[in-house]
Amino acid sequence: MTTTINPVQPDSSPEGARLRSVDLTGPAGRLEALLNEGAPDAAFAALVCHPNPLAGGTMHNKVVYHAMKVLNDLEWGFGWPVLRFNFRGTGLSHGTHDGRAETGDVLAALEWLENGYKLSIVVAGFSFGSAMALSACCRPPSPKSVHAVAALGLPTTADGHNYRYSFLANSTLPKLFLSGDNDTFAPAAQLAEVVGSAAEPKSLVLLPGADHFFTGQLELMQQALAGWLKEQTK
Repeated sequence: MTTTINPVQPDSSPEGARLRSVDLTGPAGRLEALLNEGAPDAAFAALVCHPNPLAGGTMHNKVVYHAMKVLNDLEWGFGWPVLRFNFRGTGLSHGTHDGRAETGDVLAALEWLENGYKLSIVVAGFSFGSAMALSACCRPPSPKSVHAVAALGLPTTADGHNYRYSFLANSTLPKLFLSGDNDTFAPAAQLAEVVGSAAEPKSLVLLPGADHFFTGQLELMQQALAGWLKEQTK
């Protein structure tokens, strides 16, 4: 269903979280990663996946960073440990870009979080990262540790190809589809068709006037993401 945006404003007492570099072992070798450590009593852990490296996407991408801040900063009400990593062939990560096999990189990152925290995990991805996150979390056998998935700027058309994500019809994980209504990689009608074919529970949020990169609307993106997260984790 399409939902209205319920803005969530940060609380007044932010607390900085420590950042540390970690190395993951993926199917193609080392995966370079960063962990923003969470509060000692964190109820969940989180993973954020970056956009297409062939277009310059890395774990330092602005949308990825702003999504991480929502999940990690206590000022947003969560304070979870958040892992970001570079897909194969990106930064110091081993291997070469494939376009599909990166699903295995997501699964390796999830396994690292599972082993390290023994918590349920919320997964978010932006653009290519959202496609890989959905593929890793919503295709059988789905990782049992995943609690919900947020797809930011999920592409439905790129490089002359259309993407339908038919496997979502069988996934009962809570799913957020958050995009701008001026996203040239996900025309609103196409994205609504993808979401319409997905199994419940699901939520579609279109930010008025926002493009694929949420230019000038990153805070509104954060508010929409935080509002959905509060509903999924209360």
